[in-house]
This record gives sequence, structure tokens and C-alpha cells, in this order.
Amino acid sequence: MSEEFKSPFQVQPPQVQQGGNDVVKGDLSTILVGLGTMLDGTLTPLSKIVAQTLDSLTVVAKQILDGLSNSLNDNKGR
Repeated sequence: MSEEFKSPFQVQPPQVQQGGNDVVKGDLSTILVGLGTMLDGTLTPLSKIVAQTLDSLTVVAKQILDGLSNSLNDNKGR
């Protein structure tokens, strides 16, 4: 009966378990592995996108420089 009258905001004392440290370490390692997997899954496609963008920019920059070079060479001939 006394359980019914407790405030829902009352802090409950922590439960003591055998090998509690191992449980925390296991949970932490699981979280870290999951986080690493998520980051890897996110960063791998992003790195491919960045690499493709840089390749495209290199092609465009070469075309611009070739155009400028041809334009300057044409003006020298006049």
C-alpha cells in the first residue's frame, strides 16, 4: 500500500547487482560499437560523394584553364 502513495518524482535507490561493473562495461562497449557502425555507415557514402565532387571540380578547373590558355594564345597571334 505504501507504494501507491509515493511521488512519481521520488528517486529510487540504485539496485546492487553482482558484477555490476561488467554490465556497465558491456553496455558501454555495445554503445560504442553501435556508434562506430553508424558513423561508418554515414561517413562512407559521404566520403564517396566528396571524392566524386573533387574529381568533377578538377575536370571543370582543367577545362577553364584550357579555355583561358587557348584564348590567350589566340589574342597573341593577332
